Amino acid sequence: MQRSIVISLILLIVGNLFSAFYDVSIKWLPDDANAATFLLVRQISSVFMLLPVWLYAQRPMTTHISVHLWRANIGSVGALFLIIGLMALPLATVSSLFYSAPLMIMLMGYGFLKERITTGQVICALLGFVGILIILRPSEMNWFGLAVLFSAFTFAVNQLTLKKVPNTEHPVLTLMLYNLLGIPATLLIAAFQGLQGMSWELLAIALLSNAFLLIYHWFCVLAYRKAQASDIAIAEYTGLLFIVFLGWLLFDEWLDSLSWFGAALIVLPSLFLPWIGRLMAQQPKVIEGLRAEPLAIEGGEPKR
Repeated sequence: MQRSIVISLILLIVGNLFSAFYDVSIKWLPDDANAATFLLVRQISSVFMLLPVWLYAQRPMTTHISVHLWRANIGSVGALFLIIGLMALPLATVSSLFYSAPLMIMLMGYGFLKERITTGQVICALLGFVGILIILRPSEMNWFGLAVLFSAFTFAVNQLTLKKVPNTEHPVLTLMLYNLLGIPATLLIAAFQGLQGMSWELLAIALLSNAFLLIYHWFCVLAYRKAQASDIAIAEYTGLLFIVFLGWLLFDEWLDSLSWFGAALIVLPSLFLPWIGRLMAQQPKVIEGLRAEPLAIEGGEPKR
């Protein structure tokens, strides 16, 4: 496997640990907290937290403001829907639904960015999606579940649009604009609801969760710039293990045997991806129009 892909996978796995911390922090919000108010406080505090880093980096600027504006606004809507889902649904349910995002990333990366996709990656993505369905086992699909699925879609879109931002652009600028340019839309939503639920407790949780989220986004920016989205999107699934562990540790939640089987389908295929790549290299096949190419493994040909 190429060194750049290995580094990107590690970055994304570490980032997903902080993403899990962010999800957990939302569960600590006061009962009277409002999702839009919380998001607004988090975005504003994020800008102030990033400002010293931006100044230290000698005030980097961008020539792709339209891309950042698009990412910021769709990201704000997606973040709002995810917060609503986290406040209303069990942590494990939200996480299971949200981890449909890597499959969306892989498919959209192939469809819109013309990224190459291998038979092994298709198999891993499908097994991971089956694992999500096994864990979820929805007795009914409500609006909160649909909100989380939409949030996963916006997340996938935002990760792919990172490819439109030049590698030379400083990551802190990407993070800052992601929050700064999304404030007007969030402010309108929060003002319409009357800025309900403002409290010192909400501010403290916003600062804490914001730190987790900024670290996660930083790792994502670094990871998706170093490798194709389809090569590393499968690593997003590892966050589910972190969620399961933190749910058990902090909320006394645990998975039953069937859910563990689903988690295995999500995580294990990514661990065996190099082995699957060797098999595909020995017996290349074509799956319904997708080029089956050997995964980049040690001693093999580079993917690009």
